[in-house]
Parts: sequence; C-alpha cells; structure tokens
Amino acid sequence: MIKDMSQAKELTANKLKVKIFETRNDMGRNAAYDVSQKIKDLLMEKDFINIIFAAAPSQNEFLSTLSVKEGIDWSKINAFHMDEYVGLKSAAQRFGQFLKERIFSKVPFKKIYYINGEADPVLEGKRYADLLMQFPADIVCMGIGENTHIAFNDPHEADFHDPLMVKEVNLDEISRRQQVHDGCFPSIDEVPISAITLTVPTLLNAMNIFCIVPGNNKAEAIYHTLNDEINEMHPSTILRSHENAVLYLDKESASML
Repeated sequence: MIKDMSQAKELTANKLKVKIFETRNDMGRNAAYDVSQKIKDLLMEKDFINIIFAAAPSQNEFLSTLSVKEGIDWSKINAFHMDEYVGLKSAAQRFGQFLKERIFSKVPFKKIYYINGEADPVLEGKRYADLLMQFPADIVCMGIGENTHIAFNDPHEADFHDPLMVKEVNLDEISRRQQVHDGCFPSIDEVPISAITLTVPTLLNAMNIFCIVPGNNKAEAIYHTLNDEINEMHPSTILRSHENAVLYLDKESASML
C-alpha cells in the first residue's frame, strides 16, 4: 500500500488541498489511509465520532480499502449517508444499499443511520436533520458529480446559505445521466427524478472533508472546481473555502488541469 505522499503531485486551490495520483487504485488507497489516520486521531480525543459517506462507484477503491483498515474502533463511529432517491422501489439501487454492501455491513459501526427514500420527503428530511444536529459530522467522505454537484445539490438546487440541513431536490439531466454512465441504471428513463439530500451547508459544517474523484468523465468538473469563481453554478467550488478539505484525484480526473 502506498503511504508515501511524495508519490502524489500536490497543489492548492484557495484553502483546498489537492493530491493527484497516477492511478485510481493509488488514489483510493491513499485517501483511505488519510481517513483512517484522521479517525484514529479523533478517537483519541472523543468518545465517538460521526462520519457521512457518499454512495457512488467513484468511492469503490476508497471504501474497499477503508473497510479492511486495521486499528479502527468502528464501535465508536456513527455512520450516515448524504443522499437517497425518493420513491425508488428497487432496493438494490438505493444508496443505502450501496453503502451497506461496501462498508456498512463489513465493519461493526456503533450505529448506522439510513435515509428512508420511501417516507414523506419533508418529514424524512426533518428526521434526518434532527439526527445530524444530535450527531454533528466529524468527517465527510464525498465525491463530485459530472455537473459539479456535491451530494445531490445540482447547480439549479445548490444554495450555499441553505436554511435547511436536508431537503428534497429535483435532479437535473446531467446528474441523472451520470447514474447511467456509472452503470447504476440501464437507461435514464429508469433513474428517479428526485432525491433527499444533505444540503451544502450541512456538508461544509463537517470538521474534515475528504473528496475522492477519479475518472476521465470527471475531468471537466474538476477543472471547474479548481478554476471557476466560487458560486452555485459549480457547487463543488465551495470546497475551496473549507479549512480542512482534501481533494483526491487520479491522472484521468486531473487531465484538464
């Protein structure tokens, strides 16, 4: 396993630290190493911590490595996820199920808090927001969408000063097509049109953000993330304002930099 950070090309964009690795596997393994070290450090200071996870194929290498890391007391960690489709009947394609298969069922978390996409979205948003207020996030492990969304805060829905912590959103076409590109759905007609998502302020309120973004299909989004003005037209640009955020890229996702 690569632990030598000198093997990564490093740069900064405002406050955001960026680490670029040669391969997707190197990127995922190094992100998992950094997250595991942060978990251990926090658990030396706190009785338990809270982590929010993203559910997407872009997280596969990271999650598979993190789930087998030694020396992490998972029984002192509460787990959350950052979005879920509304009304999706197929359990296999739900984000909660994705994370259950890749990490939630593999390690003994203190508690796992799932978003219920079949509940009333407004009531479910309030319920999940109450949980997040009770258990403020210490770590967010996330990605960036092809349209620069973070969680499901697409450009037309993103609000950097959103008064809500969790809300229902309508998904734009780029966001829905990404689910097809990722192999999660056979066609865009089968992708739900709405989701429950943690809002931008909720994500940014976390003490530490680790953002893992591999692949050539994310290269344009990464270019905008690091070079455009910080605004809701490109929601991921807000990461450049966070005091403790790190962006992990592979050679393909960094190809336009």
